[in-house]
Amino acid sequence: MKITDVTCHVLQSKVEQPFTSARGWLYTTRASCIVEISTDAGITGWGECYGPAAVNRSIIETQYRSRVIGRDPFDVEVIWEDLYNRIKDYGLTGMTIAALSGIDIALWDIMGRAVGKPVHKLIGGAHRTELTAYATGLYFIDMDRLVEEAVDEARKYVEQGFQAIKMKIGLGDPKLDLRRVAAVREAIGPGIKLAVDANHCFTVPHAIRLGRAMEDLDILWFEEPISPEDHDGYVEVTRALDMAVAGGENDFTRWGFRDVIARKAMDIVQPDVCAAGGISECRKIAAMASAHGVECVPHAWGSAIGLAATVQFLAALPDTPPALRPMPPMLEFEQTPNPLRDLLAREPIQQQRGIVRVPEGPGLGIEIDREVLQRYRVA
Repeated sequence: MKITDVTCHVLQSKVEQPFTSARGWLYTTRASCIVEISTDAGITGWGECYGPAAVNRSIIETQYRSRVIGRDPFDVEVIWEDLYNRIKDYGLTGMTIAALSGIDIALWDIMGRAVGKPVHKLIGGAHRTELTAYATGLYFIDMDRLVEEAVDEARKYVEQGFQAIKMKIGLGDPKLDLRRVAAVREAIGPGIKLAVDANHCFTVPHAIRLGRAMEDLDILWFEEPISPEDHDGYVEVTRALDMAVAGGENDFTRWGFRDVIARKAMDIVQPDVCAAGGISECRKIAAMASAHGVECVPHAWGSAIGLAATVQFLAALPDTPPALRPMPPMLEFEQTPNPLRDLLAREPIQQQRGIVRVPEGPGLGIEIDREVLQRYRVA
């Protein structure tokens, strides 16, 4: 079997209710670069790239596509190394690795379809057939009702059956952040896990001060408190707080995670399969984390394809640490409206009472609806 073509689809949908986070970007659209790889066996694989869709498409079409056509998709690691070495002389950025990630995911999808097995079987088998999903939401929408809207949204997720929620913080006023988190904790009660995500908006002393103030609120983890480049700062924050510190969605490849993991700069690393190098590279990152006793809980944001790839990867992750009553890594299930996530697959991955079943179909376990693909495709 040989690869005959690599096609990029830039998809975009309008956000009916714009929202923002500590980064200050107003989300008015959701977009993604979808990678379609065709073969001479009639098997098609699908992947997704994290980040600016048009940039990812340009990288694939100008740097990667010609090097992939004619290759055997089962040579996935050989292809990965070839593409990586093609661009590393020019300075690696997240977008070149995100573009590579989309290709890698599509190759794993092809391999699974070729042998009639889900991807989790190809990477070692499933440690679990169901995943506990946590609801990511509670962004900033109505600036006049920041506390009230967070409480209302959190209660809705509890009613839906979620046992864990992740909320945004970083409003530029730590006292308001603390009041908002405290109100959500009171509303959902002590039995629901609650994580906070600052989108790296704090300095080290501000992160430590706010983190200590939140410790009485039983926070599951404090995500991206400071800039992702500041590994020394992460060591300081992690050592200063009793709660777990998480990060890594803005780190890429095994080399980007190496020092973070070896120094235990974070308690939890969060590689994104659509950004950090695909399934091939995230396996290496997770193995390295396991060897150092660091938890791996992948980040997920995007379409049905990225969600399916994350589910397959999570199914194959062992418990860290193994125990009689293990605490397996949870699936991030982002809750802002997104037709690229909800409609692109003919049978979308859904949660029922906070639980997501791992698809057993071949490859990623989903089938793409080409009508929906064309509906949201940007010419």
